[in-house]
Amino acid sequence: MGTYKSALMALAAGTTLAFTLTHAAQAATLDDVKSRGQLRCGVSDGLPGFSNPDANGKWQGIDVETCRAVAAAVLDDPGKVAFSPLTAKERFTAVQSGEVDMLSRNTTWTASRDNSMGLNFTGVNFYDGQGFMIRKDLGINSAKELDGASVCVNSGTTTELNLADYFRANNMQYQAVSFDEMNQTAAGFDSGRCDVLTSDSSQLAALRLQLSDPDSVKILPERISKEPLGPVVRQGDDQWFDIVKWTLFAMVNAEELGVTSQNVDQMRDNPPNPNVARLLGKDGNFGQQMGLTNDWAYNIVKKVGNYGEVYAKTVGAQSPLKIDRGINALWNQGGVMYAPPVR
Repeated sequence: MGTYKSALMALAAGTTLAFTLTHAAQAATLDDVKSRGQLRCGVSDGLPGFSNPDANGKWQGIDVETCRAVAAAVLDDPGKVAFSPLTAKERFTAVQSGEVDMLSRNTTWTASRDNSMGLNFTGVNFYDGQGFMIRKDLGINSAKELDGASVCVNSGTTTELNLADYFRANNMQYQAVSFDEMNQTAAGFDSGRCDVLTSDSSQLAALRLQLSDPDSVKILPERISKEPLGPVVRQGDDQWFDIVKWTLFAMVNAEELGVTSQNVDQMRDNPPNPNVARLLGKDGNFGQQMGLTNDWAYNIVKKVGNYGEVYAKTVGAQSPLKIDRGINALWNQGGVMYAPPVR
């Protein structure tokens, strides 16, 4: 018994040491990014509005702009990002192993991911909810009418778990048709391999544009889950965690303070109030506290934009998706988007 216990203790000590050494090796991400001169950012393998290459091969989307904002804060250049397209199954391993410095891939913040996978969620850049898309000719108007349906779903996601919970809670049966990648899931729906496609409502709006006949489908009104989507970093590097977190906060604060990519020079030269002066580095040393220059937030807004500008051009009114701000509006405009103050 004593030998067995000793062996267990030795194993536990070894595991703890390995964990500590692993995290020590992964610390100082800021130094790695600076010495490399490039941010490595994991994104989706193609989701319009969030992260998707355009006709010229340039990545576009709200998650992509989040990566560029971090590069602007750290390297003073939003173009210094290497994007790594990752499937849902690949994404967390890529962060844990250090293959990427951060993940910005429409990923839902959940307790198990935050607490048991060696990951930290740095905030929310899009509040979403899971829905259903269905062909209009089936005459279905509510998710409550889907008993017996076949459902195309992306495997290894919270979407898959929410789907099971919803049908179980409503005493309905369904047949899951699972795919590893979202473009395969959409293609399966488009080719008639299932009756329904389920995903986050923003993804449904994006995928609808890729179907052979977008006007033949509709998105049902129900939202069956909360899906707070945001950037992810490895645990064990608080400085890097703060940098990615406060990059997102700076974009939200800039919108709230009326600081845009168009007026940020004027705002920096003649701050209209102390909040703007602190955000743009005219007062205090808030950048230096994170190991950055004090104009970190100025660089984000000048070279990428505030949160509202980024939202509009990627998923909002200026984009093909045209998703209303809804709960993604600022807290003082009827939404829940809120950032701690810079002070």
